[in-house]
Amino acid sequence: MQIVADVGGTPGRDCNGYCKYCYFRKVKEIKSFGCAHCLPNKVGCERCSKGVAESEGGFKTPFEVINNVQTFLMMNSGISGEITANISGGGDISCYPHLETVTANLNQFSISSHLGYTSGKGITDSEIATRLIDNGVNEVSFTVFSTDPQLRKEWVKDTNPEEALKACKTFCENVKLFGASVIIPGVNDGEVLRETCNSLESWGAKGILLMRFANTFNEGLILGNEPIIKGIESQPVEDFAELVKEINKEYKFRVSGTPLCDPETGGPFAISKSENEVFLQFIKPVTGDATIITSKTAEPFITKIFDKLEADSVNVVAVEKEIACLITKEDLEKLDLSEIKQAVILPGRSFVHQLDAERILSADGVERIVGRGPDTLSVDGEMSIDLTDENVIERELEQFNDLVDAINFFGMRLI
Repeated sequence: MQIVADVGGTPGRDCNGYCKYCYFRKVKEIKSFGCAHCLPNKVGCERCSKGVAESEGGFKTPFEVINNVQTFLMMNSGISGEITANISGGGDISCYPHLETVTANLNQFSISSHLGYTSGKGITDSEIATRLIDNGVNEVSFTVFSTDPQLRKEWVKDTNPEEALKACKTFCENVKLFGASVIIPGVNDGEVLRETCNSLESWGAKGILLMRFANTFNEGLILGNEPIIKGIESQPVEDFAELVKEINKEYKFRVSGTPLCDPETGGPFAISKSENEVFLQFIKPVTGDATIITSKTAEPFITKIFDKLEADSVNVVAVEKEIACLITKEDLEKLDLSEIKQAVILPGRSFVHQLDAERILSADGVERIVGRGPDTLSVDGEMSIDLTDENVIERELEQFNDLVDAINFFGMRLI
C-alpha cells in the first residue's frame, strides 16, 4: 500500500526558484474559483484558492511529517503488506532540507520511500542519491528536462546541473526511476530530446513522461499568469501526441505523454479504441437525458464512446479549455446554450461553484439542473506510465459507470 508523506512547501520559494517554464511562475493574487467542495452559499474554499496554487505554507518539520504518517497508520491499523510512503509537497522534494532524516525515520518503521516529482535542483552533492537509497528510497520521479547541463542550468535554474544528473544516473542504476520532461518547442525537443532519452535509457531508467508546455488560458493557465514565456507557441495537442508515439517507437523503455497520450495502454480513453469496444458491454444502460460538458481534448473520445453505446439521449459539448479539470466559469460563459439540454453534467474537479454554474447555464431563461460527474474519466499519462492496459481499462469502466449514474440521476428519465 502507498501512503502520502507530505513535506509541504510552496512553488518558487521552496524549490530554489521557479523553473523558467513553471506553471506557477508569475502568479500574483490568488482568487477563489469555486468548486464542488465549497459551501453551498459561498464561493471559495482551500482547494479552489490556496490549494490550486499550492501556496498553503512552507516546508514541514520532520516531526510533523513522521507524526502525520504514524497517525494515518494508527487510524488504519488493518493495513497489511508492504507500505511505501510517497514523499511529495508543493516545493521541490530535493530541496527539502530534512529529506535524509525523514527517509531514515521511515526506513526504521520498515516503510520504503518513493520520491514524488522532483527536478533534482536541490542536489548539491550527488552522493545524496546513494544515501537516500540506503534509507529505503526505491522509486523516484525525476523531472530531468534535458541531460544537457547547460540547458538544465538555463531552463530549470539548476545551479549544480552536473551533480543533479549524476544523482539521476545513480538512481537509474539502482532503483526504479521515471524521468519527465516538459517539452519546449525549439529548446528540448528534436535531437535534444533524443539525446536525453538515450542517456536515460542507457542509465537504466524505467521510462520517461513527456509533458506538453502550456502557455495560454485555454491550455490550462487559470492563475492569471499567461503567458509564462512570451514568444513561444505550444505544440497543438494532436502534434504532441504524435511526438509521444514517435519517441515510444524509437526506445525500449516506457514512454507516455500528458495530456496525450500513452501508446502502451491506449489511454487516455482506451475504451474508445475499436479494439476495446468489447469492454463497453460492462457500462450500465443510459436512461437519462443530459449534456456532458468537457474539454475540447476529451470531447471527441467521450462522444465516440457514447455513440458506440447508442446513447442518443446524451450529447457532449466542448469548451475551449484543453484540460477538463481546469474548466472555470469563464469557459461556461462562452457556450451556446441552445446546445445544452435541461440536465447538465460538469467534470467533478472543474473550478466552478454550483451557484455560478446554475446562473450561467440558465441565462437563456431555461432553468437547468447541474450535476457533477466523476473527478476523472480516464487515467492521464502521468499516472498510467506504470500501469498495464488492463489497469487503465478497468479504471475507465469504473469511471464511466459513475458518469452514467450521474446522467441517470440528474437527467430526465426516458420513457
